[in-house]
Amino acid sequence: MTGQHDGVGQGVAPPASSTDLATVLPPAEPRRSAVVCSGLTYRFGTHTAVDHVDLRIERGETFGLLGPNGAGKTTTIRMLTTLLRPMEGSVSVLGIDAAAQPMRVRRMIGYVPQLLSADATLTGRENVELFARLFDVPRKVRGDRVEGALAAMGLTEAAGRQVKTYSGGMIRRLELAQALVNSPRLLVLDEPTVGLDPLARTDVWEFIAKLRETADMTVLMTTHYMDEADTYCDRVSLMHRGSIRATGTPGLLKAMLGDNATLDDVFRHYTGGTLDDNTETGGIRDVRRARRTARRLG
Repeated sequence: MTGQHDGVGQGVAPPASSTDLATVLPPAEPRRSAVVCSGLTYRFGTHTAVDHVDLRIERGETFGLLGPNGAGKTTTIRMLTTLLRPMEGSVSVLGIDAAAQPMRVRRMIGYVPQLLSADATLTGRENVELFARLFDVPRKVRGDRVEGALAAMGLTEAAGRQVKTYSGGMIRRLELAQALVNSPRLLVLDEPTVGLDPLARTDVWEFIAKLRETADMTVLMTTHYMDEADTYCDRVSLMHRGSIRATGTPGLLKAMLGDNATLDDVFRHYTGGTLDDNTETGGIRDVRRARRTARRLG
């Protein structure tokens, strides 16, 4: 995979003076890809939200799509999850053309959107059962799948309670259970820990890590928490103004900026700002608003 513009590509070699960057390079032998985007483009009127994006996510890895609000991350995810049809280019998920066979793709993915999506008036179990029906999970295995997803998220005891009684962290875990009920091969997480306190964030990521250990699953995530991306992602792409600016392992991207560089420094370098900037192209203000709303609902 090749980053656009001045980005770091998948095959970038470490500087000759470095002896430890080889440990953060992608595997030498390519694996079959979970997601392949080629020239992916989408416009809203005259605004180009996603501009000829080329992206490759390998099976079994956790991949982070990073960038400020307005960068095109969610629009890209909506095309991957078949909610939007690309205007130009193509996207395949596990070898299936997402535009040509959207139903096949939907059966293979789980999706946790940024804003809270659970129905507060239903119980936890009823929410997961609803998603099982939406995902067309066969009736004969539906009950086991629902109970298994709830158990995987540590929600068995709370499953009979209405969701309005759940904490924010429990709601996020419930949404993960909803996304996992069809045993997805690709799990897409758009700001999975939005609105959560640090302890709840850690709790959610521990559950996701356990799932990766026991299932042949690829994870695609967006986050504004650079520490999450640095800790949990095998590779990340920095997106800005609809384009991919750099792609690589967090370690490699940091090393190319200097020995003491952080992923925040990488973000600043490729997007020209920080997450606290409030610019026309997007900043952290909308994320903070979403987190405040999530806390009120939780």
